[in-house]
Amino acid sequence: MLKNAKYLVAVLLLASLVGVAVIAQQFRGGRMDAELDEPFHGVVSGDELEKGLFKIESTGVSTQPVMEAADRFLASLTEEQRQRTTFPVDDLEWRKWANVHRYPREGVSFKEMSDEQRTLAFDMMRAGLSAKGLKLSQDIMKLNETLAELANDHEEYGQWLYWITIMGKPSATEPWGWQVDGHHLVINYFVLGDQVVMSPVFLGSEPIRATSGKFKGTEILQAEQNQGLAMINLLSPEQQNTAILESSKPGNNALAQAFRDNLKLDYAGIAGKDLDKEQKSQLMELIGLYVGNMDDGHAKVKMSEVERHIDRTYFAWIGGTQEDSVFYYRVHSPVILIEFDHQGRIAPIRDRTPTRDHIHSVVRTPNGNDYGKDLLRQHYETHSHEHPHDHAHPHP
Repeated sequence: MLKNAKYLVAVLLLASLVGVAVIAQQFRGGRMDAELDEPFHGVVSGDELEKGLFKIESTGVSTQPVMEAADRFLASLTEEQRQRTTFPVDDLEWRKWANVHRYPREGVSFKEMSDEQRTLAFDMMRAGLSAKGLKLSQDIMKLNETLAELANDHEEYGQWLYWITIMGKPSATEPWGWQVDGHHLVINYFVLGDQVVMSPVFLGSEPIRATSGKFKGTEILQAEQNQGLAMINLLSPEQQNTAILESSKPGNNALAQAFRDNLKLDYAGIAGKDLDKEQKSQLMELIGLYVGNMDDGHAKVKMSEVERHIDRTYFAWIGGTQEDSVFYYRVHSPVILIEFDHQGRIAPIRDRTPTRDHIHSVVRTPNGNDYGKDLLRQHYETHSHEHPHDHAHPHP
């Protein structure tokens, strides 16, 4: 009963984020529990996954640094901390992330870590992320502290209210990974050999910049905002007619956030095949802002994968196209899904009108490879293993 009550609280809190009408439908269907009860399939366009997109193969980019950093972090934990921080590589825990600030989380939090443990946790993130990606992650954590100051609430918000879990055992040959989970910052990082899948990734903040307080001057996601706007304005009027789904934006539009692992989402907007060389280059640059949060070597591998599908990459837009407009955009191909959304205010004031001071963004790998699950499936087909843990959501 208590566990169900926690999920009920989480659903009700989520209502303030995505609007009453949408949440009412999700709540009636018990979307959180229903999503976790449903076997993972992945984001799909149409009725079936597109197969054969992802292969187990060497990238030539070493994952030794992140493996060693994860081992050092785990060694710094107490036995009790390790027990609640480590899960099987195929555990359902991967899918239990959420942006909701009160959502119950597993693992060890930065708040309870010693200074040494925090350093080692950041070292693990540093080994898997680019310098840009690490700074962005740390700046989101800082802005959550700014929100705590503005809301005068250090119980729900704060710099250290982020949790780490380790899935599987860090290995050079066997699948494993790590997850960072907290308000406006979620990173899922799967490793198999020298391959990496970093998705889903959720990045955002409210506020977007700190104009006062401990971290005054911190600001995030401005390049993602401004280059998205540059992309829509690089299109001709005729192309904009295809790309713009709606010219007004009265509410929130993000679709692929928490508990949407099996989202059905058709392609929309303008296709890459209908862009000229300069426009394709701008689209690749925009995608690179998100992929570039991975370490440089694996980001290059992912961008090569993205480029192979550039003609089937769709750019869609909702909202205005002026310098000060609020908007939503989506980049969607067989191998990547990116959403950027100006959201309504939640704290310290509540207002459903979208603002540039509250941004959500998400990156997913469609067609079954979020959390590296398609690679994991292929690995299991050729290696003996215990039956997967990610097949049911336990009930009390």
